Amino acid sequence: MAGFIGKEQHTVDDKGRLLIPARFRRKFLQQHEDPGVGLQGRLPVLYVLKSDDGSLELYEPSVWNEKERQLLKLSDFNPDERLLTTMIYARLEQADLDRSGRIALSRDMLSHAGIEKDAVIIGANVKMIVWEPLRLQRLLEENAGRFSRLASRYV
Repeated sequence: MAGFIGKEQHTVDDKGRLLIPARFRRKFLQQHEDPGVGLQGRLPVLYVLKSDDGSLELYEPSVWNEKERQLLKLSDFNPDERLLTTMIYARLEQADLDRSGRIALSRDMLSHAGIEKDAVIIGANVKMIVWEPLRLQRLLEENAGRFSRLASRYV
């Protein structure tokens, strides 16, 4: 499923819970309620991955399952492929979406992203990217001059 677009700022509460924006939840829950998916009766899950850039990436199950299918093709007998698998799963957690639309992020995840109180959630089509607001602002300011060059190369 695709379609997470936009940016919102929310506060992480004292228990490490982050509210997923309502417009993202609606898209996410549409799939959860699809009778062909077989998720009825369970709380929806998001997969949380630490990124090298200091952000967190949130994936819904259908998108993560596709990534997982690719990981399953890697060989345990190839040292590089085994290392990659280990590194990815060492950075990955599951987070249940509670009835209030929040996910609980572990202290490890929050520390990785530098999040203490506020977080920015960016909809990036098939995933959500979570940033500490000042860290995101610095990244965007430091790279503002690169936008046109990057866009002309990749878009």
